[in-house]
Amino acid sequence: MAARELAQQLKTRFGDLISEPAEFRGEITVQLSAADRIAEICDFAKKQLGFDFLVDVSSLDNYGNDPRFTVVYHLYGYGHHCPLRIKTGVGEEESELPTVTGVWKTADWHEREVYDMMGIRFRGHPDLRRILMWEGYPYFPLRKDFPLSGKPSEVPEVAFTKPAPMEGGPFVTIAGGATSTAREPRVREPETGGQATVVAPSKEGK
Repeated sequence: MAARELAQQLKTRFGDLISEPAEFRGEITVQLSAADRIAEICDFAKKQLGFDFLVDVSSLDNYGNDPRFTVVYHLYGYGHHCPLRIKTGVGEEESELPTVTGVWKTADWHEREVYDMMGIRFRGHPDLRRILMWEGYPYFPLRKDFPLSGKPSEVPEVAFTKPAPMEGGPFVTIAGGATSTAREPRVREPETGGQATVVAPSKEGK
């Protein structure tokens, strides 16, 4: 069965809560209009439609728009080999969704990462702690109002306490350059004065 047919079954079951399936580059996406129903929707998708694997949970910051955030659930079924993407909007004020850890245990770390980077909370999560930043860090680095250079930390001697420099800094891609490798910030060395140093691949191991 094709992903579009499975998505249509989801819409038939939940009616106006689910948008018409949209296809982009061979992948099917549906939009859920009631974020509080996400766990119920996902449970149906797993048990009735065979989406037994939660590939990822990601998030978008629609800064300046309402709802501010979009949470995206990437599903896959090993029985029918079909992917499905479910999107739902989350407002800045509530910034909370029900957890889907009761549907897929792997949601545990996915939801923790979304919370850590974007500040969206998952109600009912068994252990909603930061997973990359330290506990007590007051910001959410993937929000669009978080500056690329970072913010000073209020926790002395923990990670970085000053913003990173922008010009020639580690997060700034070099303009121009013959290849994407030459523009990659991570190949830059301090003594090059901001110019990329491309290291030729070693012949060892070939």
